Amino acid sequence: MNPTLIESVRLRQVNLPPKVVRTDAIQSFVTQETILLTLRCSDGSEGTGYAYTIGTGGSSVLALLRDHLAPRLIGRHPLNIEAIWKDLFFHTHATAVGAITSLALACVDTALWDWRARTLGLPLWQLLGGAQASVPVYTTEGGWLHLSASELVDQTLAAEAQGFRGAKIKVGRPHVSEDVARLSAVRQALGAGFEIMTDANQGFDRPQVLRRAAAFEGLDLAWLEEPLPAEDVSGHRQLRAQTSIPVAVGESLYHLGQFREYLEQGACSIVQPDVARVGGITPWIKVAHLAESFNVPVCPHFLMELHVSLCAAVPNAAWVEYIPQLDDITTSRIRVAAGQAFPPDRPGLGIEWDWPVIELRQLADLCVEKT
Repeated sequence: MNPTLIESVRLRQVNLPPKVVRTDAIQSFVTQETILLTLRCSDGSEGTGYAYTIGTGGSSVLALLRDHLAPRLIGRHPLNIEAIWKDLFFHTHATAVGAITSLALACVDTALWDWRARTLGLPLWQLLGGAQASVPVYTTEGGWLHLSASELVDQTLAAEAQGFRGAKIKVGRPHVSEDVARLSAVRQALGAGFEIMTDANQGFDRPQVLRRAAAFEGLDLAWLEEPLPAEDVSGHRQLRAQTSIPVAVGESLYHLGQFREYLEQGACSIVQPDVARVGGITPWIKVAHLAESFNVPVCPHFLMELHVSLCAAVPNAAWVEYIPQLDDITTSRIRVAAGQAFPPDRPGLGIEWDWPVIELRQLADLCVEKT
């Protein structure tokens, strides 16, 4: 019996404009460059994975895949996910660890896991462990830095009415009093039972973050996310020692070892791995279990359509972040009820791509095949 081998890899790019204006302390979300990778095997089976940028670098991810990674997949057995990930990681060692390489690896890795789960007829969350049937969900489709206090209150009240148990509010206005006023207005309107997550997007330096954290005490915040540049591990450790507000990091970390350093140094209270930015499902699961060994919860960044399954797979996932990414190019939707997000029961990643729409909107369509 001939083994199943990868025969071709198809690469597409689709740009998706955000539905609302998205701003934070250091940037604006211009467009979502979505890179899709579909591998096709000798028996006709397929798997599709993806990654994204928020407006820059998509063509670089596509080029790295086309020129260096996709050709190395041809003739490989798709079951050997760990071996393939390690081979590709060391093949690109000169450009690792960093966003472009990690995003390219994620396209490959998520496609391989989609193939495996589809082939076995299992939903991804059950294949990876099946730890939780549902996970609490909060919304980030709102809370942006340019919004006024009254707009934040209206949005958050609407989110509560829709069943969300929490909402994220961006912080980093020019003066600390502005952040306090915005957060206080939301807390007063929503009451004590509603969770408020805050996100500084690496916008503070050490003196600023100590002042802001002190000013935020008493608002009962769920966490303060990325308060400092991601490379400042000791600064995060210092902050955590001086505030009762949980400190969350992870969306700007690109390797398991970076998470290990934060956890070993006690520099974070919550980890937020982004499955695209950390290099795929293979390293994401390792990060989650590493955090579990430190009794630290996982609350991943973005990518809710995939993270809902990853969160349901592990026991220490505490929240799914609701912010739709793929509605324009998929026919599936994440199911949310009574403040809980439910993983899909379809085999594979659980994402149903709308291929006719993708073909109409794609900016690139490339194929690497067996020669």
